[in-house]
Amino acid sequence: MFARGFYNAAQAMIVRQRELDTVSNNVTHVNTSGFRKDEVTLNTFMDELIWVQRRNATHRGTMEQTYVEESHTFLEQGSLEYTESKFDVAIWGNVYFNVTDRNGITYQTRAGQFELDREGYLVLGRQGRVQGVSGDIYIGHNDFIITNDGVILDYEENFIDEFLLTYIPEEANVRKVGDNFFAYDGDAVMPAGERFDIIQGAFEKSNVDVNKEMTKALEVQRMFEASSFALKAFDLINSRNADMAKLNR
Repeated sequence: MFARGFYNAAQAMIVRQRELDTVSNNVTHVNTSGFRKDEVTLNTFMDELIWVQRRNATHRGTMEQTYVEESHTFLEQGSLEYTESKFDVAIWGNVYFNVTDRNGITYQTRAGQFELDREGYLVLGRQGRVQGVSGDIYIGHNDFIITNDGVILDYEENFIDEFLLTYIPEEANVRKVGDNFFAYDGDAVMPAGERFDIIQGAFEKSNVDVNKEMTKALEVQRMFEASSFALKAFDLINSRNADMAKLNR
């Protein structure tokens, strides 16, 4: 009985530590452009299964054991910050920019604080080149205009390229790569009537709500401390039982 209680308390501490780590990571990236918050998904199983071979007529009830199933990334829209910089580009809607890294792997992102490399290509810092429908987007100078549907024009309004955009529904499961890159293997076909806006002169901030994350951190910390107290109590009881067993020999 005490061994099972010891195990449950220890498992609860592991789960709460994972939750605290996730909340901490979310808060750390509150100012990271295009960052999407994560949340730990919990699940349970009946630990009666552990005791199935020891079950007898006096065994009653079950107990739910909590464990971490996975981390889920939430893709809700983040707020926009307006800068008036031509190289800051935000998205309002469920589409993503495509950026190809140095290894030739293309990822999706909502980070839109772009710049030009030495060769005149549009890049996301050192993370890679931004993709258009014609491949790497080449601008070659600083005078360009981006329309609301993602078309890039020069100062004389001649066509340069168009952003290659990937549709990812808000409820989709994605694999996070680094801080603000995502890999999506689902159906990226945009539904009929889906609307989006490409906004030049702004970038999208993270979708982390600091107040909610701090409130959650306090709740999880209290549960962690309660599990720690229970663990110490079970340890003390086991220690005293061991001492009593020695005296009875």
